[in-house]
Amino acid sequence: MRSHLLEGKVRHHRSAPFTYGLEHDVWYAALDLAELDELDHRLRLFGHNHRAAAVFRDADHLPVPAADVAAELRARLRAEGEDPDGWRITLVTNLRVLGHVFNPASFFLCRDAAGTLRFVVVEVHNTFGERHLYPLRPGDGDGTSARPFKAGMAKDFFVSPFISIDGDYAVHVRDEPGSLKLAINLRQAGRPVISTSLVLRRRRLTDRALARMLLRYPLVTRKTVGLIRLHALRLWLRGAPFFRHGDVLRAREATR
Repeated sequence: MRSHLLEGKVRHHRSAPFTYGLEHDVWYAALDLAELDELDHRLRLFGHNHRAAAVFRDADHLPVPAADVAAELRARLRAEGEDPDGWRITLVTNLRVLGHVFNPASFFLCRDAAGTLRFVVVEVHNTFGERHLYPLRPGDGDGTSARPFKAGMAKDFFVSPFISIDGDYAVHVRDEPGSLKLAINLRQAGRPVISTSLVLRRRRLTDRALARMLLRYPLVTRKTVGLIRLHALRLWLRGAPFFRHGDVLRAREATR
């Protein structure tokens, strides 16, 4: 199986209007979308659209909850002008644990038949229950470990009340045999504001390895939500500018 686990750290650094940083241990599943049924059959602790210790549910992904995430993601690639026939798509994401999941960002890594990383779709969720896709072609680099996948995108989705909706993201993906490194950096008015990175080591996906992750990182996505709220409180106490979700959306609609 090509599907595997990823374990490592998430780092988040804010440089404006003041310096603020965080670092936490995390784990993810890297699921080959063609292997979901095989994983469901082979692993006792993994479930695809049914109850298990760790569950992948199609409806947890895509802006309109997916019925078949593999087919619908390929349809999205075709709508972007790509021909994904023969491509291998790996989704880096959190699994649903004890009925709960929250994914601040998931990554669809789309490789062609030769294994080159041709396209990345970043799926962003916010705490208001909204989802958004950023489809990315490499702006430079060829997707190999020597020259990582690099792309840019305009920020057009409300993520945090402590970040305005304007700005531009730069996304870097370094896909190596033993590790995966992902970075998303936000610039506003030409200035760096936030840098976020995931530095992850690859692990085999077995029942034993999955049990280890579940025991070492219990209720990982509930912890993620709790930490988001804790850091939000700290930012508020330090006087970070606050942008209300409804006000931002109304302002955007007025400019269209």
